[in-house]
Amino acid sequence: MGFADGREDMHEKRMELYRQVEAATQIPWYYIAAVDQYERNVREARRDLPDPSGTAAIYIKPEEWSGLLNPNHSDNNPASIQFFQGTGFDGNGDGKAQLENDEDVLHAFAQQLLSFGTSHDNIRIGLWNYYHRDKAVGIIMDKAKIYKHFGRLDLDSHAFPVPLRSNHSYKNTWGDARGWGGRRIHEGTDIFAGYGVPVRATGYGIVEMKGWNKYGGWRVGIRDINNNYHYYAHLSGFSEDLKTGQVVKPGQVIGGVGSSGYGPPGTSGKFPPHLHYGMYKDNGYSEWSFDPYPHLRMWERQERIQSKK
Repeated sequence: MGFADGREDMHEKRMELYRQVEAATQIPWYYIAAVDQYERNVREARRDLPDPSGTAAIYIKPEEWSGLLNPNHSDNNPASIQFFQGTGFDGNGDGKAQLENDEDVLHAFAQQLLSFGTSHDNIRIGLWNYYHRDKAVGIIMDKAKIYKHFGRLDLDSHAFPVPLRSNHSYKNTWGDARGWGGRRIHEGTDIFAGYGVPVRATGYGIVEMKGWNKYGGWRVGIRDINNNYHYYAHLSGFSEDLKTGQVVKPGQVIGGVGSSGYGPPGTSGKFPPHLHYGMYKDNGYSEWSFDPYPHLRMWERQERIQSKK
């Protein structure tokens, strides 16, 4: 089995689990998928949490599963878990509530949401009650919107941010010093291209931010399904129909290359036209920048190979 086949099989298994939970709880599958993907990304980005090993990735602490006052944190008896007010749940009907069982874990989390209701607003309340973090709730709800829009889980393909046929150039500029606006480092890669060259979404995601910033000028922020925030700055303008909360796909034009920024709204021309492209990762607590250059090189190479097929 090849990598692509294995990934497709994995997505099918996850979708089957999400649909099972939907059938039992009436919570739409895309909310369960969004929570599971959020937790998968968080666990992969942090050292204090074990890496996901099963088909599902939602992490529940053993003491919370069994009940904080339960003397047996390995308890899988639904009756005693309920007695000690644990969150463990028998999702597959085998008489056991096993923390190692994907169905049990997904159903256990769904029960937490179910106590608030199955509507969009009630699910948002349930998520806040669980995470107590507005940003986590926002990211999960946006993921759910993306999954609902496309109706599938396989949303991993990417595009280079400017057309390959355009006259463009870039090198690794992440971490370089920047002087305007005080001492700071360059959190991104500059892609130099002609004024107005189309700027494209690099992946499946949702427009989280659109507007002016004195440093970045006209800029757009897009969050993908892997908790990555993609930052496009110094644009000449936006696509006419682009708005916050909009779902986008790889290659979709979101604006044009420009030289805006370094001043009040409308300031332009203080530097050659280019796209500043940055990437940021959220780990459930905080968000930090990381070098986008290797990703850009990979996406450019993949797109060139795909275009020759």
